[in-house]
Amino acid sequence: MQNQANLVNLKFNFMLILFPIIIAVAAIIFSLILGWRIKKQPVESVRAKEISDIIHNGAIAFLNKEYKILIIFIIIIALLLFVFLGWPIAVSFFFGSLLSALSGNIGMRIATSANVRTAEGAKKSLKEGLMVAFNSGSAVGMVVVGLGLLGVSILYVVFGDPQIIYGFGFGASFIALFARVGGGIYTKAADVGADLVGKIEAGIPEDDPRNPAVIADNVGDNVGDVAGMGADLFESYVDAIIAAMAIGALIGTGFIIKEGAVFLPMMLASAGIVASLLGNIIVKLFSQGKPHSVLNRGIWGSTILMAIFSYFVINYFVGDIYIFVVFLVGLFSGAGIGAITEYYTSADKHPARNVALSAQTGAGTNIISGLALGMKSTFFPVIIVSAALFLSYYFAGIYGIAIAAVGMLSTLGITLATDTYGPVADNAAGIAEMAGMGEETRKRAEELDAVGNTTAAIGKGFAIGSAALTAIVLMVSYGEVVGLSIINLMEPRVIIGLFMGAMLPFLFSSFAMNAVGRAASKMVDEVRRQFREIVGIMDGTGKPDYKKCIDISTGAALKEMIMPGLVAVAAPILMGFVLGPEALGGLLAGSIATGFLLAVMMANAGGAWDNAKKFIEAGNLGGKGSVTHKAAVVGDTVGDPFKDTAGPSLNILLKLMAIIALIIAPLL
Repeated sequence: MQNQANLVNLKFNFMLILFPIIIAVAAIIFSLILGWRIKKQPVESVRAKEISDIIHNGAIAFLNKEYKILIIFIIIIALLLFVFLGWPIAVSFFFGSLLSALSGNIGMRIATSANVRTAEGAKKSLKEGLMVAFNSGSAVGMVVVGLGLLGVSILYVVFGDPQIIYGFGFGASFIALFARVGGGIYTKAADVGADLVGKIEAGIPEDDPRNPAVIADNVGDNVGDVAGMGADLFESYVDAIIAAMAIGALIGTGFIIKEGAVFLPMMLASAGIVASLLGNIIVKLFSQGKPHSVLNRGIWGSTILMAIFSYFVINYFVGDIYIFVVFLVGLFSGAGIGAITEYYTSADKHPARNVALSAQTGAGTNIISGLALGMKSTFFPVIIVSAALFLSYYFAGIYGIAIAAVGMLSTLGITLATDTYGPVADNAAGIAEMAGMGEETRKRAEELDAVGNTTAAIGKGFAIGSAALTAIVLMVSYGEVVGLSIINLMEPRVIIGLFMGAMLPFLFSSFAMNAVGRAASKMVDEVRRQFREIVGIMDGTGKPDYKKCIDISTGAALKEMIMPGLVAVAAPILMGFVLGPEALGGLLAGSIATGFLLAVMMANAGGAWDNAKKFIEAGNLGGKGSVTHKAAVVGDTVGDPFKDTAGPSLNILLKLMAIIALIIAPLL
């Protein structure tokens, strides 16, 4: 009888694990079909196609060079994991690195083929341009969640142990950190250099083809906000699923309770992919109206559908209404953080407009106003995450926190779609300007780009909130593995760990900000040199050397990304082995507390500075070229590395250190 029961359990497991694999494969196929359909759309403007090809080639060249550097570190780390922790962890790490890099590469190729076609679509109508950009975002979102769920599911089939799958999360986090830091340095070096010389010194518009740095800026939008953001959320997504599975494996004694708790995160992720696919259909069916409203229909439609699906999934696997409650807490907490981010960064709301008003008295007051906004904006996200933690733990303990994190990321397929839409629309507006596609096309593309700024800011808020919750789940998992029921603040080693952890986000941000500053200085010098030495640039008869600027950004990004990455990997290892597991717990707690706040402050201050500038450029407070506009551009150059380099990279720092702590826990 026992053998028959075991056979039934085995079949039950096998049939269940097939479902997320099928759903994941379906998401990947959907992504590839969308990408193929986008690429098949004709491009009439030869000049636009030429510019798009330069952007595409620059982005792919950067990724290839980045991967050549990273493969050395990946092999070294995999060998160390093999020696000290065994081949399953090493294989899992390598697989996570591979799929994370693959998702970034596929996403990049789709986005860089969609930018020119979005501009072509905008020639016909605003709706046409919107749908091309959104479809490209959907393709990127679906390949990220598809590969993430597929990787976790396959490794669970092979090893049957969620603890081993933490290696997959480590690989994803490792790639994500370098993708985010490297991509962020690349894009902001070009952006700051282009703005300081082009807009302020030369007085020419943004995306003016006479500016040598504009192509590098457009390449940077893709390597930073497509590959970087995709890798960031890929690792959040898989880390949340793995942590929930691992905690589920530790609870309960009966088959249904324990096995159901392990399978539930994968099933919820599968349901989230279905809800995101249906959200895509909602966008296509109800595509009339303002672009922002159209995108919101898809997000809220997916969220509501996911809430419905989750009830039946949770009821089947664990039969506990409190698990459903904590899932909803996570699901709507993510939406709440997005709404708060939109309020503080949107050009239509008072906070960002007040930052624009402050530019009337100079760049100094504009910077002060933006910093104050960023600091103030930390209040509500902390309240939301704290409330989510309290409710999740109150209703369902540690497992409840893990399920809340899964809930927050469950509709990532469409959330990431609206985020990736931003850089595609931004590129489209730039291509329309540089290729001379006409005033109406440019205006439509700029309207799509304006929406993209808001969706990108919301995406950053969502990424930060999900990172905080995921990092907390990983820290709790670490405590479970090493047997830490409490962290004693009266213990000096813990205080040292706490202080060191609290310091690390500031040190890490310093590396990132300085890297952008140094690279931007080189870019400024190069743009000035070309304006000075290349005859005929300003009257349009001379051709700028775009490749030189691309090479500056590429070289700086690849060189400067190494040190922050090494700090992130080395810090938890040194703390754990020198001062012990409790001190490492203090380090994780300190880094999450300050890292979360610093990331929110930087993202929202940067978003507000950017949209304050765009509010002025729309014809307010003197418009483009005015003294107020130049002051706002200075504020935006400070905000650029805030919101696109240092701030987003902190998300990955928190999760990477926590998952490294989990990996080395058996050795402690």
